[in-house]
Formats: sequence, C-alpha cells, structure tokens
Amino acid sequence: MATATGTSPRMLIYHFGTRDALLRSVLGHARQRQLDTFGELLRVRPDEPYTATLSRAWTSITGPDGQPYLRMFGRLRESTEQQLWPDFRRTATTDWLGPLEDGLRSIGRADLATLVLAVIRGLLMDLDATGDTARTGQAFRDFLGAVEDLSHGSTPYCSQDRAGSTSSVNPVSDT
Repeated sequence: MATATGTSPRMLIYHFGTRDALLRSVLGHARQRQLDTFGELLRVRPDEPYTATLSRAWTSITGPDGQPYLRMFGRLRESTEQQLWPDFRRTATTDWLGPLEDGLRSIGRADLATLVLAVIRGLLMDLDATGDTARTGQAFRDFLGAVEDLSHGSTPYCSQDRAGSTSSVNPVSDT
C-alpha cells in the first residue's frame, strides 16, 4: 500500500531504520515547528506590554493552531510514550524558559519565568483534562493581572526585606 506521496510504509521504515526512529524524526520536526511558531509569539514587541504578548500567545497555544501540538506532545508526558523521547519532559520545560525570561525582562521581572511557565503548563494540563476553555482562559487572564501587579512592584500578600526575609501579610485582617 502506498501513501498519498507514493511512498510505501516499508520504504519509510527502510529509510529511518525502525518505526521508533521514524516517529522520533516526525516528533522532532513537529517540535521544531512548535518552537519556531510559539517562540515568535513570545518575543518582545516594543509597542505592547509583555502581558499582552503572553495573552496573545495563550490564545494561539490553546486555539486551533496550538491544539495539534498539545495533543501530540501531551502524550509524550505519559510514561509509556517517553521511550520515544526519554528526555522530552525536561526539554519541553527548559526550551521555554529562555524566551520567557527575555520577554519578562522587558517588564523587569525575568525572575518570574519559572512561575509563568508553571502556570501555563498547569493550565494546559487542566484544559487537556477538562476541555474547559472558558475557566482556564479566565484563570490565565487573572494570572496575567497578578503578573502586571508584580511588574509594577505591588506584592499584596508578602513582603521581602533587604536581608531576604519574607513576612506574610494577611489582606483580610491581622486580629
């Protein structure tokens, strides 16, 4: 049986050596397309606040353009699929830290890159599990509001002195 391009599955396996090598190649190319596409979405734009950039990126990542990547790479988090790309979970995390640090540096908060990435990844897992785009989208917008507050120096729930000690502040009452 030939594929739409006239290449038989046997020829593909012959070219790549094994089915897993073929799948790794396909995944590698898809991952590079994802990095290029979403890396461009995360780059700093001098004419807009970085939280607006993150909002647009979230819309694309969770929308029709991002869904195929989320489905494909979401499976690689599962232990049985990790055999195809054993270091995928680590790579899929660290690949995004640099672009997020660069973007967040534009608002003086490169230190928030890990937090922003963790929230994005957590909300994507939530979205994958529930399909609730309205709730996860609202949660991301609320989070961006908090990032905006942090970029302006507002820290409503804790304060840090020059020695690095953190003290909690109860926004409701200290009675």
